[in-house]
Amino acid sequence: MRSIFLSVCICLGIFTTVQAQDAQPKENNSKFALGILFGYNRGFGTQVNATVFNPIPSLPIHLRAGIGFTSLEPGNSADARRIFINNATNGVPEEKAKAFDYRLDVLIPITLLGNAETYISAGPRYSSFRANFKYVGGNEDFDVTTKQFGFGAGLEAHFRISPKLDAVILGGLDYYLDATLIGHDTQYSPDNDNVNARNDNENDNAIFTYGDADDAIKQPQLMPRLLVGIQYRL
Repeated sequence: MRSIFLSVCICLGIFTTVQAQDAQPKENNSKFALGILFGYNRGFGTQVNATVFNPIPSLPIHLRAGIGFTSLEPGNSADARRIFINNATNGVPEEKAKAFDYRLDVLIPITLLGNAETYISAGPRYSSFRANFKYVGGNEDFDVTTKQFGFGAGLEAHFRISPKLDAVILGGLDYYLDATLIGHDTQYSPDNDNVNARNDNENDNAIFTYGDADDAIKQPQLMPRLLVGIQYRL
């Protein structure tokens, strides 16, 4: 929630500053741009990107490739231990998670705000996620990883600060497909073709399934985004 509040405040500050300048978009013959963004991505995240303007002269679109890093909530440490390691309960849990995402967007210009260039963006996604669970005093320290494909879409506005520099505000939603969760010597796959699945001692030793692992680990699935930043036209 703190990340959302901070992002909204920064968005309002940028919007107010740019509007106060009453700057109309200026002609610019740049073919490329580099950008950096930060804000909320189901956690605090940053993103760097590169944009190619009008790569196909007959189509009014731009192409953008980006790489992002996000700090995320890893999931339920007690359940993760039972599902991927064993039924031990000793030790004080410490947990953290991060994800790198790789994205390609098509930017389609639309008319929405008079003093801004506004776009609908959409394209494929790829995520590399790692959650770490450590049990101090319990002699357990392991990662759960997954790699996922997905897709996403959003709406964004670019406010001209100078002929070369834009302020950028964007919001959107990414969706990632289920993928195999790997931890220690155990794997849980969406089709339940699992490797070394553990037994649930709290449910008559039934074998854990992919659904159990997916509930315990907060891998990327629905990822709402609200980011702000700058773009420099080369």
